[in-house]
Formats: sequence, C-alpha cells, structure tokens
Amino acid sequence: MQEVKTDIKKLVEKGLDRAISYDDYRTMVSDLVEKGLSTGPEQTEALLNYSTLNDRRMKRLGKTVKLSPEIENVATDFAGDITWLVLTESWCGDAAQTMPVMDKIAKLNDGIDFKVILRDENLELMDEFLTNGNRSIPKLIAVDNATGEITNTWGPRPSTATKMVQDYKEAHGALTPEFKQNLQVWYNKDKGQDTAKDLAALLR
Repeated sequence: MQEVKTDIKKLVEKGLDRAISYDDYRTMVSDLVEKGLSTGPEQTEALLNYSTLNDRRMKRLGKTVKLSPEIENVATDFAGDITWLVLTESWCGDAAQTMPVMDKIAKLNDGIDFKVILRDENLELMDEFLTNGNRSIPKLIAVDNATGEITNTWGPRPSTATKMVQDYKEAHGALTPEFKQNLQVWYNKDKGQDTAKDLAALLR
C-alpha cells in the first residue's frame, strides 16, 4: 500500500514541475482560441466553441466573483503552505465556472499556490483521481508543500451541482444537452458561492 502512495506522490511531483500559474493558463487559452484552437490533442469545432465560450466566462467571472466576508476570513486565516494543483482542459464548462473562484481565494493568501496542468497531457496522474471511474475535470489536488502529501481533493463540481447531476442521472440514466444547459444557468445564478464554500472547507 505504501508503494502505491509513493507512486502517486511521484506523479503529483511530476505534475507540479509541469504546472503553470492560473494567469498563464488564462493567457494560453485566450491565445489558442484566437488561433481557432482548444487545448488537448482532439481539435473539433464543438471543442473550439466550448473553449471560446469558456474563455469569455473566465474573463467575466474573474471580474465579477465576490467572496463573502466569512470565506475571505477563512482564506486569509489559513496558516498552511499548500498548492492547489488543478487538472483541466479549455473546453470544460465546469472548470470555467469554478477556476476563477479558486483564483480569487488563492490570491488572498500567499500560503495557497494555485497551479494548472492539462488533463490529456497528464493522464497517468488523472487516472489516480477518477470520479466514478471517469476522468472528470476540473480535479483539484491539494498538496502540502512541506511534505508533498495530498491533504485534500475536490471536483469536478461544487456540492449542489454534484447532487443535481446525481439526481438527474438516477431519474433519467444520462445527462441530456438540456440538463447541461440548465446546469450552466444554475452556475450563473449561483455566482461561484457554492464553489467558494466547498473550497473554504478544504482550508478549515
């Protein structure tokens, strides 16, 4: 069992070496979209459309997300030294709705370093953090910078959205395009608050 943990630790270390800052990720996505590209090996019109939409979303949310005083206090009072290593791709709608919130919280405390890596370039690491057997993103891995230990994981969705997805799947078997659209409407109304609460819980 210890050997498996060591292997995961090595994969995380490799991921951290490759990781870029969220600001650099935002620049990369914007530059790709401008060239008519998305991240990842597969390039389709649909993925480009999602990436274009997500680029706008992240830009907007970066300006509009507001954290409650309680969440701000939790973030500023956090006394640890961690990295939030997030696996993602530019076409992922859940990532575009949640990563700007991660950024807002991380920027409140020097002890939280927010780093990004692409899922499809790091599948070996991704496969250690599956959700119900799927390579669901975004996936946040919280790493203690002093020990390299994984202290927490989060993703791919905030608690309320996760329950909405589970309930819909139980009732209908699979997610429909209509449901996915409704989920984005929920995200827009929630304005990042559910995500912020979840992330604050990782810091308590």
